[in-house]
Amino acid sequence: MNRFVCLLAALAVACIAAPLAAQPTWPDRPVRVVVGFTAGSATDVSARIFAQKFGEAWGQPVIVDNVAGNSGAIGVDKVAKAAPDGYTLMWSGNASITVLPSFQQLPFDPLKDFAPISITLVMPSIIVVNNDLPIRSLAELIAYAKANPGKLSYGSPGVGTPQHVAGELLCHLAGIKMEHIPYRGANLTDTMSGSVPVGIQNAGASLPLVRDGRVRGIAVTSLKRSPNAPDLPTVVEQGFPGFEATSWFALLAPKGTPRPIVEKVRAASLKVLADPEMLKKLGALGLEPVGSTPEEVQSTIARDIPKWAKVIQDANIKP
Repeated sequence: MNRFVCLLAALAVACIAAPLAAQPTWPDRPVRVVVGFTAGSATDVSARIFAQKFGEAWGQPVIVDNVAGNSGAIGVDKVAKAAPDGYTLMWSGNASITVLPSFQQLPFDPLKDFAPISITLVMPSIIVVNNDLPIRSLAELIAYAKANPGKLSYGSPGVGTPQHVAGELLCHLAGIKMEHIPYRGANLTDTMSGSVPVGIQNAGASLPLVRDGRVRGIAVTSLKRSPNAPDLPTVVEQGFPGFEATSWFALLAPKGTPRPIVEKVRAASLKVLADPEMLKKLGALGLEPVGSTPEEVQSTIARDIPKWAKVIQDANIKP
């Protein structure tokens, strides 16, 4: 009996020690970072910046895998069902995990199916218009929409994104109607051409075009002016108190991913955010650093789901 007990004890120690021994070698092969939007979108560009630095730090290739569709939710679902071994990570925007639950039944649970790592960055959106429109402010946009019913449409990165919600909320509060045109990611080509005269896109996608004069920026959707676009007034400043519709980007892993791996990924992300050159590069894209704990990610998701649900219900926003 004593020998049997000793054998069980040894087996238990081995079971505990094996994963602990294996984890310091992670990663010993390429790591995949899933992005739920197309290449060139703000989500994709920011993910590639971090993936490159992760690869340098870990000595292994870190590959960005674009799995676009349903406002990022298809990619998120893929990660939720991946093996929890640290070799599949998610670079997720907030839309697919905090906004979409108010529009549809998702095949994953944002609060139960992931090991949160860190909210890395936050970014406002910018409301832009075609240069040929006689519009230089929200007041002029509203007046134009009322004087030309049925003529305005606005593009967003997709149904259920903060940009979609921002557009519908603005229409609701201002008493106007603009047709929503969803894209699979950031796209302002049609706004530049005038076929979709208004665009609401992440600052990462829209700021370079505003700076180059290819579209005209009229408002930023954060509560305060962005340090990356200080000349752009907020929607709040232009008559809509409390108006906020920003994006944040979080690193997630499948539920059950060992905590040492989670902490190693988080440490690498914090190192990127501590690099002045990286901050300058991210700032040029309209991104602002955060760097939260796994627990803060979880509490933010739990807070934001009902927050967006109330906004969507109050504005009677339909998918």
